[in-house]
Amino acid sequence: MIWSLIKVVLFVAAIAGLTFGAGLLMDTGGAIRIAAAGWELNLGPLQTVVLLLVLIVAIWTLMKLVGLLVAVLRFLNGDETAISRYFDRNRERKGYQALSDGLMALASGEGRLALMRAQRAERYLARPELTTLLIAQAAEAAGDSKRATEAYKTLLADESTRFVGIRGLLKQKLAEGDTDTALKLAEKAFALKPKHAETQDILLKLQSEKSDWTGARATLGAKLKAGSMPRDVYRRRDAVLALQGARVVMDEASTIEAREAAIEANKLSPDLIPAAAMAARGLIEKGDKKAATRVLKKAYEARPHPDLAAAFAEIEPDETPHQRLKRFKLLTALHPDHDETRLLLAELNITAEEFPDARRALGDMVTRHPTQRALAIMAAIERGEGSDDAVVRGWLAKALTAPRGPQWCCDTCQAIHATWNPICDNCGGFDTLSWREPAESTGQSATAAELLPLLVHEPVKQPSPPAKAESDEDEPAVIDIVAVARGTN
Repeated sequence: MIWSLIKVVLFVAAIAGLTFGAGLLMDTGGAIRIAAAGWELNLGPLQTVVLLLVLIVAIWTLMKLVGLLVAVLRFLNGDETAISRYFDRNRERKGYQALSDGLMALASGEGRLALMRAQRAERYLARPELTTLLIAQAAEAAGDSKRATEAYKTLLADESTRFVGIRGLLKQKLAEGDTDTALKLAEKAFALKPKHAETQDILLKLQSEKSDWTGARATLGAKLKAGSMPRDVYRRRDAVLALQGARVVMDEASTIEAREAAIEANKLSPDLIPAAAMAARGLIEKGDKKAATRVLKKAYEARPHPDLAAAFAEIEPDETPHQRLKRFKLLTALHPDHDETRLLLAELNITAEEFPDARRALGDMVTRHPTQRALAIMAAIERGEGSDDAVVRGWLAKALTAPRGPQWCCDTCQAIHATWNPICDNCGGFDTLSWREPAESTGQSATAAELLPLLVHEPVKQPSPPAKAESDEDEPAVIDIVAVARGTN
Protein backbone atom coordinates (compact mmCIF):
# COMPACT_ATOMS: atom_id res chain seq x y z
CA MET A 1 0.00 0.00 0.00
CA ILE A 2 2.78 2.49 0.95
CA TRP A 3 4.83 1.55 -2.12
CA SER A 4 1.83 2.17 -4.39
CA LEU A 5 1.33 5.58 -2.80
CA ILE A 6 5.02 6.42 -3.31
CA LYS A 7 4.83 5.47 -7.01
CA VAL A 8 1.80 7.74 -7.52
CA VAL A 9 3.56 10.64 -5.83
CA LEU A 10 6.69 10.14 -7.94
CA PHE A 11 4.64 10.00 -11.15
CA VAL A 12 2.82 13.24 -10.30
CA ALA A 13 6.12 14.90 -9.41
CA ALA A 14 7.65 13.83 -12.75
CA ILE A 15 4.71 15.21 -14.73
CA ALA A 16 4.87 18.42 -12.77
CA GLY A 17 8.60 18.72 -13.46
CA LEU A 18 8.17 18.16 -17.20
CA THR A 19 5.34 20.69 -17.33
CA PHE A 20 7.40 23.25 -15.47
CA GLY A 21 10.35 22.70 -17.84
CA ALA A 22 8.15 23.03 -20.93
CA GLY A 23 6.71 26.28 -19.54
CA LEU A 24 10.19 27.70 -19.05
CA LEU A 25 11.10 26.80 -22.64
CA MET A 26 7.97 28.52 -23.93
CA ASP A 27 8.71 31.65 -21.92
CA THR A 28 12.21 32.03 -23.28
CA GLY A 29 12.32 34.34 -26.27
CA GLY A 30 15.44 32.91 -27.87
CA ALA A 31 15.51 30.86 -31.06
CA ILE A 32 17.91 28.62 -33.00
CA ARG A 33 18.80 29.52 -36.63
CA ILE A 34 20.12 26.73 -38.88
CA ALA A 35 21.39 27.61 -42.39
CA ALA A 36 22.81 25.07 -44.83
CA ALA A 37 23.00 24.95 -48.66
CA GLY A 38 20.72 27.86 -49.14
CA TRP A 39 18.28 26.60 -46.57
CA GLU A 40 17.45 28.47 -43.39
CA LEU A 41 15.56 27.05 -40.44
CA ASN A 42 14.51 28.91 -37.32
CA LEU A 43 13.52 26.77 -34.33
CA GLY A 44 12.22 27.71 -30.99
CA PRO A 45 13.33 26.03 -27.77
CA LEU A 46 10.48 23.48 -27.69
CA GLN A 47 10.86 22.70 -31.36
CA THR A 48 14.56 22.10 -30.84
CA VAL A 49 13.88 19.55 -28.11
CA VAL A 50 11.37 17.69 -30.28
CA LEU A 51 13.84 17.64 -33.18
CA LEU A 52 16.53 16.16 -30.97
CA LEU A 53 14.19 13.43 -29.81
CA VAL A 54 13.22 12.56 -33.39
CA LEU A 55 16.87 12.48 -34.38
CA ILE A 56 17.70 10.08 -31.54
CA VAL A 57 14.87 7.74 -32.53
CA ALA A 58 15.97 7.78 -36.16
CA ILE A 59 19.56 6.95 -35.28
CA TRP A 60 18.43 4.07 -32.99
CA THR A 61 16.20 2.68 -35.74
CA LEU A 62 19.03 2.89 -38.26
CA MET A 63 21.37 1.00 -35.93
CA LYS A 64 18.77 -1.75 -35.45
CA LEU A 65 18.31 -2.06 -39.23
CA VAL A 66 22.03 -2.37 -39.71
CA GLY A 67 22.21 -5.01 -36.98
CA LEU A 68 19.38 -6.94 -38.61
CA LEU A 69 21.17 -6.85 -41.95
CA VAL A 70 24.38 -8.12 -40.36
CA ALA A 71 22.45 -10.92 -38.59
CA VAL A 72 20.86 -12.01 -41.87
CA LEU A 73 24.25 -12.12 -43.55
CA ARG A 74 25.71 -14.17 -40.66
CA PHE A 75 22.69 -16.50 -40.73
CA LEU A 76 23.19 -17.07 -44.44
CA ASN A 77 26.86 -17.73 -43.71
CA GLY A 78 25.95 -20.42 -41.15
CA ASP A 79 26.91 -18.55 -38.00
CA GLU A 80 24.80 -18.68 -34.83
CA THR A 81 22.65 -15.63 -34.60
CA ALA A 82 19.43 -14.51 -33.04
CA ILE A 83 17.60 -15.71 -36.14
CA SER A 84 19.17 -19.15 -35.92
CA ARG A 85 18.39 -19.30 -32.22
CA TYR A 86 14.80 -18.40 -33.00
CA PHE A 87 14.46 -21.27 -35.46
CA ASP A 88 16.31 -23.61 -33.07
CA ARG A 89 13.90 -22.79 -30.31
CA ASN A 90 11.02 -23.38 -32.68
CA ARG A 91 12.41 -26.80 -33.69
CA GLU A 92 13.08 -27.66 -30.07
CA ARG A 93 9.53 -26.76 -29.12
CA LYS A 94 8.12 -28.95 -31.89
CA GLY A 95 10.50 -31.79 -30.95
CA TYR A 96 9.57 -31.81 -27.27
CA GLN A 97 5.91 -31.65 -28.21
CA ALA A 98 6.34 -34.70 -30.45
CA LEU A 99 8.28 -36.44 -27.66
CA SER A 100 5.51 -35.71 -25.19
CA ASP A 101 2.86 -36.98 -27.61
CA GLY A 102 4.91 -40.13 -28.20
CA LEU A 103 5.19 -40.85 -24.49
CA MET A 104 1.46 -40.38 -24.05
CA ALA A 105 0.74 -42.67 -27.01
CA LEU A 106 3.12 -45.31 -25.62
CA ALA A 107 1.46 -45.15 -22.20
CA SER A 108 -1.93 -45.49 -23.93
CA GLY A 109 -0.84 -48.63 -25.76
CA GLU A 110 -0.81 -47.02 -29.22
CA GLY A 111 2.48 -48.39 -30.47
CA ARG A 112 2.25 -47.23 -34.08
CA LEU A 113 1.32 -43.68 -33.14
CA ALA A 114 4.08 -43.59 -30.54
CA LEU A 115 6.61 -44.72 -33.16
CA MET A 116 5.52 -41.98 -35.56
CA ARG A 117 5.80 -39.32 -32.85
CA ALA A 118 9.19 -40.65 -31.79
CA GLN A 119 10.53 -40.47 -35.33
CA ARG A 120 9.27 -36.90 -35.64
CA ALA A 121 10.92 -35.99 -32.34
CA GLU A 122 14.15 -37.50 -33.65
CA ARG A 123 14.06 -35.16 -36.65
CA TYR A 124 13.63 -32.08 -34.49
CA LEU A 125 15.74 -32.91 -31.43
CA ALA A 126 19.40 -33.72 -31.08
CA ARG A 127 18.74 -35.89 -27.99
CA PRO A 128 19.35 -39.53 -29.06
CA GLU A 129 19.28 -40.72 -25.44
CA LEU A 130 15.60 -39.71 -25.39
CA THR A 131 14.36 -40.17 -28.94
CA THR A 132 16.17 -43.45 -29.68
CA LEU A 133 14.96 -45.00 -26.45
CA LEU A 134 11.40 -43.92 -27.24
CA ILE A 135 11.73 -45.34 -30.75
CA ALA A 136 12.92 -48.68 -29.34
CA GLN A 137 10.10 -48.98 -26.84
CA ALA A 138 7.49 -47.78 -29.34
CA ALA A 139 8.75 -50.28 -31.92
CA GLU A 140 8.45 -53.07 -29.35
CA ALA A 141 4.92 -51.98 -28.53
CA ALA A 142 4.10 -51.92 -32.24
CA GLY A 143 5.59 -55.38 -32.79
CA ASP A 144 8.50 -54.16 -34.92
CA SER A 145 11.29 -56.10 -33.21
CA LYS A 146 13.79 -55.39 -36.00
CA ARG A 147 13.40 -51.62 -35.61
CA ALA A 148 13.65 -51.98 -31.84
CA THR A 149 16.86 -54.01 -32.13
CA GLU A 150 18.41 -51.33 -34.35
CA ALA A 151 17.47 -48.64 -31.85
CA TYR A 152 18.96 -50.59 -28.92
CA LYS A 153 22.16 -51.18 -30.86
CA THR A 154 22.36 -47.43 -31.51
CA LEU A 155 22.21 -46.85 -27.76
CA LEU A 156 25.29 -49.05 -27.30
CA ALA A 157 27.51 -46.43 -28.96
CA ASP A 158 27.08 -43.91 -26.15
CA GLU A 159 28.51 -44.74 -22.75
CA SER A 160 25.64 -43.03 -20.95
CA THR A 161 23.03 -45.17 -22.73
CA ARG A 162 25.00 -48.43 -23.10
CA PHE A 163 23.36 -50.14 -20.13
CA VAL A 164 19.89 -49.28 -21.42
CA GLY A 165 20.76 -50.72 -24.83
CA ILE A 166 22.14 -53.95 -23.33
CA ARG A 167 19.09 -54.32 -21.11
CA GLY A 168 16.76 -53.88 -24.07
CA LEU A 169 18.61 -56.48 -26.13
CA LEU A 170 18.64 -58.79 -23.11
CA LYS A 171 14.86 -58.59 -22.82
CA GLN A 172 14.51 -59.39 -26.52
CA LYS A 173 16.77 -62.44 -26.33
CA LEU A 174 14.90 -63.74 -23.31
CA ALA A 175 11.61 -63.36 -25.17
CA GLU A 176 13.10 -65.23 -28.15
CA GLY A 177 14.41 -68.01 -25.93
CA ASP A 178 18.05 -67.40 -26.87
CA THR A 179 19.44 -68.01 -23.39
CA ASP A 180 23.07 -68.31 -24.53
CA THR A 181 23.15 -64.77 -25.92
CA ALA A 182 21.01 -63.56 -23.03
CA LEU A 183 23.56 -64.89 -20.55
CA LYS A 184 26.39 -62.98 -22.25
CA LEU A 185 24.32 -59.79 -22.31
CA ALA A 186 23.37 -60.25 -18.65
CA GLU A 187 27.06 -60.60 -17.74
CA LYS A 188 27.86 -57.34 -19.58
CA ALA A 189 24.95 -55.55 -17.92
CA PHE A 190 26.06 -56.88 -14.53
CA ALA A 191 29.61 -55.60 -15.17
CA LEU A 192 28.22 -52.11 -15.91
CA LYS A 193 25.82 -52.01 -12.96
CA PRO A 194 26.55 -54.75 -10.42
CA LYS A 195 23.98 -53.36 -7.96
CA HIS A 196 21.07 -53.43 -10.41
CA ALA A 197 18.55 -55.81 -8.78
CA GLU A 198 16.77 -56.89 -11.96
CA THR A 199 20.04 -57.70 -13.72
CA GLN A 200 21.19 -59.70 -10.70
CA ASP A 201 18.02 -61.79 -10.72
CA ILE A 202 18.17 -62.45 -14.47
CA LEU A 203 21.85 -63.38 -14.35
CA LEU A 204 21.31 -65.66 -11.36
CA LYS A 205 18.45 -67.43 -13.11
CA LEU A 206 20.40 -67.89 -16.36
CA GLN A 207 23.50 -69.13 -14.53
CA SER A 208 21.39 -71.64 -12.62
CA GLU A 209 19.77 -72.88 -15.82
CA LYS A 210 23.23 -73.32 -17.36
CA SER A 211 24.48 -75.12 -14.20
CA ASP A 212 27.11 -72.43 -13.63
CA TRP A 213 26.90 -72.82 -9.87
CA THR A 214 30.19 -71.03 -9.17
CA GLY A 215 29.08 -67.96 -11.10
CA ALA A 216 25.65 -68.13 -9.52
CA ARG A 217 27.18 -68.08 -6.03
CA ALA A 218 29.23 -65.00 -7.00
CA THR A 219 26.08 -63.27 -8.24
CA LEU A 220 24.29 -64.22 -5.04
CA GLY A 221 27.12 -62.65 -3.04
CA ALA A 222 26.72 -59.46 -5.06
CA LYS A 223 23.02 -59.39 -4.16
CA LEU A 224 23.95 -59.64 -0.49
CA LYS A 225 26.49 -56.82 -0.76
CA ALA A 226 23.98 -54.64 -2.61
CA GLY A 227 21.49 -55.11 0.24
CA SER A 228 18.80 -56.59 -2.01
CA MET A 229 18.65 -59.91 -0.12
CA PRO A 230 18.36 -60.71 3.61
CA ARG A 231 21.30 -62.61 5.06
CA ASP A 232 19.22 -65.62 6.14
CA VAL A 233 17.81 -66.01 2.62
CA TYR A 234 21.32 -65.65 1.22
CA ARG A 235 22.62 -68.46 3.43
CA ARG A 236 19.80 -70.74 2.38
CA ARG A 237 20.23 -70.10 -1.33
CA ASP A 238 24.00 -70.25 -1.15
CA ALA A 239 23.58 -73.67 0.39
CA VAL A 240 21.29 -74.65 -2.48
CA LEU A 241 23.92 -73.60 -5.01
CA ALA A 242 26.67 -75.35 -3.08
CA LEU A 243 24.56 -78.52 -3.07
CA GLN A 244 24.05 -78.36 -6.82
CA GLY A 245 27.77 -77.85 -7.26
CA ALA A 246 28.30 -81.00 -5.23
CA ARG A 247 25.90 -82.92 -7.46
CA VAL A 248 27.75 -81.82 -10.59
CA VAL A 249 31.07 -82.84 -9.11
CA MET A 250 29.63 -86.17 -8.12
CA ASP A 251 28.39 -86.73 -11.65
CA GLU A 252 31.97 -86.21 -12.79
CA ALA A 253 33.07 -89.07 -10.49
CA SER A 254 35.09 -86.81 -8.22
CA THR A 255 33.68 -87.89 -4.89
CA ILE A 256 36.17 -86.04 -2.70
CA GLU A 257 35.14 -82.63 -3.99
CA ALA A 258 31.49 -83.70 -3.98
CA ARG A 259 31.75 -84.74 -0.34
CA GLU A 260 33.35 -81.44 0.65
CA ALA A 261 30.80 -79.37 -1.26
CA ALA A 262 27.88 -81.33 0.17
CA ILE A 263 29.19 -80.94 3.71
CA GLU A 264 29.68 -77.21 3.07
CA ALA A 265 26.08 -76.95 1.88
CA ASN A 266 24.88 -78.76 4.98
CA LYS A 267 26.84 -76.39 7.22
CA LEU A 268 25.37 -73.37 5.43
CA SER A 269 21.82 -74.65 5.87
CA PRO A 270 21.46 -77.70 8.15
CA ASP A 271 17.71 -77.95 7.50
CA LEU A 272 18.25 -78.37 3.74
CA ILE A 273 17.20 -81.99 3.40
CA PRO A 274 18.97 -82.90 0.11
CA ALA A 275 22.21 -81.34 1.38
CA ALA A 276 22.06 -83.31 4.62
CA ALA A 277 21.33 -86.57 2.79
CA MET A 278 24.17 -86.02 0.30
CA ALA A 279 26.59 -84.96 3.02
CA ALA A 280 25.74 -88.08 5.04
CA ARG A 281 26.28 -90.35 2.03
CA GLY A 282 29.63 -88.65 1.41
CA LEU A 283 30.65 -89.32 5.00
CA ILE A 284 29.47 -92.93 4.69
CA GLU A 285 31.69 -93.40 1.65
CA LYS A 286 34.54 -91.91 3.66
CA GLY A 287 33.84 -94.42 6.46
CA ASP A 288 32.86 -91.80 9.05
CA LYS A 289 29.57 -93.31 10.21
CA LYS A 290 29.43 -91.27 13.42
CA ALA A 291 29.63 -88.00 11.51
CA ALA A 292 26.96 -89.20 9.07
CA THR A 293 24.69 -90.11 12.01
CA ARG A 294 25.26 -86.71 13.57
CA VAL A 295 24.42 -84.88 10.32
CA LEU A 296 21.20 -86.86 9.79
CA LYS A 297 20.09 -86.47 13.42
CA LYS A 298 20.51 -82.70 13.20
CA ALA A 299 18.58 -82.52 9.94
CA TYR A 300 15.82 -84.84 11.17
CA GLU A 301 15.49 -82.77 14.32
CA ALA A 302 14.94 -79.70 12.13
CA ARG A 303 12.43 -81.46 9.84
CA PRO A 304 11.56 -85.18 9.63
CA HIS A 305 11.75 -86.45 6.06
CA PRO A 306 11.79 -89.90 4.38
CA ASP A 307 14.98 -89.06 2.44
CA LEU A 308 16.80 -88.60 5.73
CA ALA A 309 15.51 -91.97 6.93
CA ALA A 310 16.68 -93.60 3.68
CA ALA A 311 20.16 -92.14 4.13
CA PHE A 312 20.17 -93.22 7.78
CA ALA A 313 19.41 -96.78 6.68
CA GLU A 314 22.45 -96.75 4.37
CA ILE A 315 24.77 -96.30 7.35
CA GLU A 316 24.33 -99.98 8.25
CA PRO A 317 23.09 -101.71 5.10
CA ASP A 318 23.62 -105.29 6.37
CA GLU A 319 21.79 -105.09 9.70
CA THR A 320 18.73 -107.20 10.46
CA PRO A 321 15.23 -105.64 10.59
CA HIS A 322 15.21 -105.80 14.40
CA GLN A 323 18.65 -104.23 14.63
CA ARG A 324 17.52 -101.47 12.27
CA LEU A 325 14.40 -100.90 14.34
CA LYS A 326 16.54 -100.50 17.43
CA ARG A 327 19.07 -98.19 15.76
CA PHE A 328 16.35 -95.97 14.27
CA LYS A 329 15.29 -94.96 17.78
CA LEU A 330 17.96 -92.25 17.48
CA LEU A 331 15.72 -90.58 14.90
CA THR A 332 12.24 -91.58 16.03
CA ALA A 333 12.85 -90.30 19.55
CA LEU A 334 13.38 -86.77 18.19
CA HIS A 335 9.77 -86.25 17.00
CA PRO A 336 7.74 -89.21 18.29
CA ASP A 337 4.36 -87.65 17.50
CA HIS A 338 5.21 -86.41 14.01
CA ASP A 339 3.31 -88.11 11.17
CA GLU A 340 6.53 -88.91 9.32
CA THR A 341 7.92 -90.60 12.44
CA ARG A 342 4.72 -92.63 12.84
CA LEU A 343 4.89 -93.80 9.24
CA LEU A 344 8.58 -94.60 9.56
CA LEU A 345 8.03 -96.68 12.72
CA ALA A 346 5.14 -98.52 11.07
CA GLU A 347 7.30 -99.40 8.05
CA LEU A 348 10.18 -100.58 10.24
CA ASN A 349 7.86 -102.79 12.31
CA ILE A 350 6.31 -104.23 9.16
CA THR A 351 9.79 -105.12 7.89
CA ALA A 352 10.49 -106.75 11.25
CA GLU A 353 7.09 -108.50 11.04
CA GLU A 354 5.92 -106.79 14.23
CA PHE A 355 2.48 -106.04 12.85
CA PRO A 356 0.68 -105.13 16.13
CA ASP A 357 3.46 -102.66 16.90
CA ALA A 358 3.12 -101.29 13.38
CA ARG A 359 -0.60 -100.74 13.92
CA ARG A 360 0.06 -98.96 17.21
CA ALA A 361 2.71 -96.78 15.61
CA LEU A 362 0.34 -95.84 12.81
CA GLY A 363 -2.34 -94.88 15.32
CA ASP A 364 -5.34 -93.02 13.96
CA MET A 365 -3.64 -91.68 10.83
CA VAL A 366 -5.87 -93.73 8.52
CA THR A 367 -8.91 -91.88 9.89
CA ARG A 368 -7.40 -88.57 10.96
CA HIS A 369 -5.19 -87.95 7.95
CA PRO A 370 -5.53 -90.74 5.39
CA THR A 371 -2.83 -90.54 2.72
CA GLN A 372 -1.77 -93.04 0.08
CA ARG A 373 1.25 -94.01 2.12
CA ALA A 374 -0.69 -94.45 5.37
CA LEU A 375 -3.43 -96.51 3.69
CA ALA A 376 -0.88 -98.69 1.89
CA ILE A 377 0.90 -99.32 5.19
CA MET A 378 -2.45 -100.26 6.71
CA ALA A 379 -2.99 -102.71 3.85
CA ALA A 380 0.42 -104.22 4.56
CA ILE A 381 -0.49 -104.56 8.25
CA GLU A 382 -3.75 -106.29 7.39
CA ARG A 383 -1.90 -108.59 5.02
CA GLY A 384 0.68 -109.42 7.63
CA GLU A 385 -1.98 -110.14 10.27
CA GLY A 386 -3.74 -112.59 7.94
CA SER A 387 -6.82 -110.57 6.99
CA ASP A 388 -8.89 -111.49 3.94
CA ASP A 389 -7.67 -110.37 0.55
CA ALA A 390 -10.85 -108.34 0.20
CA VAL A 391 -9.88 -106.28 3.24
CA VAL A 392 -6.39 -105.71 1.88
CA ARG A 393 -7.74 -104.74 -1.52
CA GLY A 394 -10.21 -102.42 0.16
CA TRP A 395 -7.43 -100.47 1.84
CA LEU A 396 -5.47 -100.33 -1.41
CA ALA A 397 -8.56 -99.15 -3.27
CA LYS A 398 -8.97 -96.32 -0.78
CA ALA A 399 -5.35 -95.39 -1.35
CA LEU A 400 -6.07 -94.81 -5.05
CA THR A 401 -8.14 -91.72 -4.34
CA ALA A 402 -6.44 -90.56 -1.14
CA PRO A 403 -4.07 -87.57 -1.04
CA ARG A 404 -0.43 -88.42 -1.65
CA GLY A 405 0.74 -86.55 1.44
CA PRO A 406 3.71 -84.20 1.63
CA GLN A 407 5.65 -83.74 -1.59
CA TRP A 408 8.10 -81.30 -3.16
CA CYS A 409 5.79 -78.46 -4.25
CA CYS A 410 6.64 -75.17 -5.92
CA ASP A 411 5.53 -72.22 -3.80
CA THR A 412 5.05 -70.10 -6.94
CA CYS A 413 3.18 -72.28 -9.44
CA GLN A 414 2.19 -75.16 -7.09
CA ALA A 415 3.74 -77.75 -9.44
CA ILE A 416 4.62 -81.10 -7.85
CA HIS A 417 8.08 -82.65 -8.29
CA ALA A 418 9.19 -86.19 -7.59
CA THR A 419 12.61 -85.05 -6.36
CA TRP A 420 14.02 -81.78 -5.09
CA ASN A 421 15.59 -79.40 -7.59
CA PRO A 422 16.87 -75.85 -7.12
CA ILE A 423 14.82 -74.66 -10.10
CA CYS A 424 11.16 -75.44 -10.71
CA ASP A 425 10.75 -77.34 -13.98
CA ASN A 426 7.39 -75.67 -14.57
CA CYS A 427 7.88 -71.96 -13.83
CA GLY A 428 11.67 -71.71 -13.57
CA GLY A 429 11.56 -70.30 -10.05
CA PHE A 430 14.78 -70.54 -8.04
CA ASP A 431 14.63 -72.16 -4.59
CA THR A 432 10.84 -72.33 -4.63
CA LEU A 433 10.38 -76.04 -3.79
CA SER A 434 9.28 -76.87 -0.28
CA TRP A 435 8.26 -80.14 1.38
CA ARG A 436 4.58 -79.78 2.11
CA GLU A 437 1.23 -81.27 1.30
CA PRO A 438 -0.30 -79.72 -1.84
CA ALA A 439 -3.88 -78.58 -1.97
CA GLU A 440 -6.06 -81.46 -3.12
CA SER A 441 -8.98 -80.86 -5.47
CA THR A 442 -12.30 -82.44 -4.59
CA GLY A 443 -14.89 -84.04 -6.80
CA GLN A 444 -15.31 -87.21 -8.82
CA SER A 445 -12.30 -88.19 -10.88
CA ALA A 446 -12.44 -88.74 -14.62
CA THR A 447 -11.90 -92.49 -14.19
CA ALA A 448 -14.31 -92.84 -11.24
CA ALA A 449 -11.59 -94.59 -9.26
CA GLU A 450 -13.33 -93.62 -6.05
CA LEU A 451 -15.92 -96.33 -6.80
CA LEU A 452 -13.32 -99.10 -6.48
CA PRO A 453 -13.90 -99.62 -2.72
CA LEU A 454 -17.51 -100.54 -3.57
CA LEU A 455 -16.39 -102.98 -6.25
CA VAL A 456 -14.09 -104.87 -3.89
CA HIS A 457 -16.43 -104.81 -0.90
CA GLU A 458 -17.64 -108.38 -1.36
CA PRO A 459 -15.29 -110.82 0.33
CA VAL A 460 -13.47 -113.32 -1.82
CA LYS A 461 -13.46 -116.85 -0.45
CA GLN A 462 -9.81 -117.78 -0.42
CA PRO A 463 -7.63 -119.37 2.20
CA SER A 464 -6.37 -116.84 4.67
CA PRO A 465 -2.60 -116.50 4.93
CA PRO A 466 -0.93 -117.21 8.27
CA ALA A 467 -0.39 -114.42 10.77
CA LYS A 468 3.31 -114.37 9.94
CA ALA A 469 5.07 -115.40 6.78
CA GLU A 470 6.71 -118.77 7.24
CA SER A 471 8.70 -118.60 4.01
CA ASP A 472 10.76 -115.98 2.27
CA GLU A 473 8.26 -115.85 -0.63
CA ASP A 474 5.59 -114.00 1.41
CA GLU A 475 7.79 -111.22 2.80
CA PRO A 476 8.38 -109.31 -0.48
CA ALA A 477 4.63 -109.04 -1.05
CA VAL A 478 4.20 -107.18 2.25
CA ILE A 479 7.18 -104.94 1.63
CA ASP A 480 6.13 -104.18 -1.95
CA ILE A 481 2.88 -102.63 -0.70
CA VAL A 482 4.85 -100.12 1.35
CA ALA A 483 7.27 -99.59 -1.53
CA VAL A 484 4.37 -98.63 -3.78
CA ALA A 485 3.13 -96.17 -1.18
CA ARG A 486 6.53 -94.51 -0.98
CA GLY A 487 6.95 -94.44 -4.76
CA THR A 488 10.01 -96.69 -4.79
CA ASN A 489 8.50 -99.42 -6.93
